[in-house]
Amino acid sequence: MFIHYNLIMKRFNMIDENFICENCHKEVSKLGYTARDHCPYCLYSKHVDINPGDRSNPCKGLLKPIGIEKYKDTFKIIYKCTKCGEIHKNIMANDDDYDLIIELSKYE
Repeated sequence: MFIHYNLIMKRFNMIDENFICENCHKEVSKLGYTARDHCPYCLYSKHVDINPGDRSNPCKGLLKPIGIEKYKDTFKIIYKCTKCGEIHKNIMANDDDYDLIIELSKYE
């Protein structure tokens, strides 16, 4: 497990930038403490990475939030790609809409 974690972290390319959400069309500011990987307003993400921050996934579909799971002292948002169907997970951010996080927990 330790070796696998180190390999993933070596392939992590932190990209924290502003963007316009392709789902709700709101302007999203960079996070500041780690890479912003989803919209804090609607929780949608985009299927762009194979390894964190590499932007090399050809799919480019929207990742729809479908659930949450407990992760350490926070939560991971569970996504399903609307284009290819792949399941993906992202750690929630401090500024995420917590009402939407609670709503997602009802589907677990």
